[in-house]
Amino acid sequence: MLSLDFAVNWIGTGVYPGDSNCYETAKMQTCENKRMENAMTTEFIHELTQIVGANAIRLNEPMKNHTTFRIGGPADVFVIPESPKALERAVECCKAYNIPWQIIGKGSNLLVGDKGIRGAVFRICQTMDSVTFEPLKGESVSVTAGAGILLSQLARRVAEEGLCGFEFASGIPGTFGGAITMNAGAYGGEMKPLIVYAKVLTPGGEILTLNQCELSMGYRTSIIQKKDLIVLEAAMVLRRGDKAEILAQMAELNGRRREKQPLEYPSAGSTFKRPEGYFAGKLIQDAGLKGYQLGGAQISEKHSGFVINTGEATADDVLQLIRHVQATVLEKFGVTLEPEVRMIGEFATVLND
Repeated sequence: MLSLDFAVNWIGTGVYPGDSNCYETAKMQTCENKRMENAMTTEFIHELTQIVGANAIRLNEPMKNHTTFRIGGPADVFVIPESPKALERAVECCKAYNIPWQIIGKGSNLLVGDKGIRGAVFRICQTMDSVTFEPLKGESVSVTAGAGILLSQLARRVAEEGLCGFEFASGIPGTFGGAITMNAGAYGGEMKPLIVYAKVLTPGGEILTLNQCELSMGYRTSIIQKKDLIVLEAAMVLRRGDKAEILAQMAELNGRRREKQPLEYPSAGSTFKRPEGYFAGKLIQDAGLKGYQLGGAQISEKHSGFVINTGEATADDVLQLIRHVQATVLEKFGVTLEPEVRMIGEFATVLND
């Protein structure tokens, strides 16, 4: 149970979730570095507890426990809301007390700074995870799911219903909401053509329903990132297929993933976006960086597009390695590599000039 008999101060940034330029966000966090007085009050925690319950709140929670990189300092307040309504009310509470906030899913695409995250972090993974099916005309079926359900779980549910078209997502780590936010894809498939609408929460606390066109989904991007929106739920349309064939294809794709990707190590998946006309992993390998290591962070020997945590990597190790890779590839090939991993929190090193 959470004790309310305390008072805490922390370094605040006023940075809100979904900043499109994560480098500039973290730079602002580091440069401002000002103590927020009288912000983290007993009244704030008490009100937050009334909304989500004491068992849903943790103080000074290590973020390394909530990212697939297994890296990250403590979040001042870590909250696990049980429903979209609870999340909405909790965000309003943060705004009322001028508390910075972030929302994460599984943490599969995150690098959290070693100094942690100031303010509140809301984790929706595996709580907002409802799934409903509605038959449409012909062989089509509408699937509506909460943003917090894991893609692997959703893919399994869909496959059990004998619906095809979502097999590519079965091995992608992360949540449904996160996949829509970045238009996740693999093995020739992506979220964009499947999504009919997404229900989102705006920074102002308004709930909107955006159709596929309004979502402006592109390669690893969407309006959700650009406008600091939070996915609450979304609907997609799939078609009926042969259940055995669907399950077999999922097994094949997941086998290929295990064979080619360094799943035995903590990572955030593909570290860099694919530059137009190139493959990031090939450029990194051709630059002679396969297996290159800084501290506990290493370019994977199995797939050069992955930065892995060999055991005791810090966020600064990863950041310095990313910078080295970017500089080397730019010098050798004239290609700029853009990180696909999202960087949040306070880092020991300023992220960008």
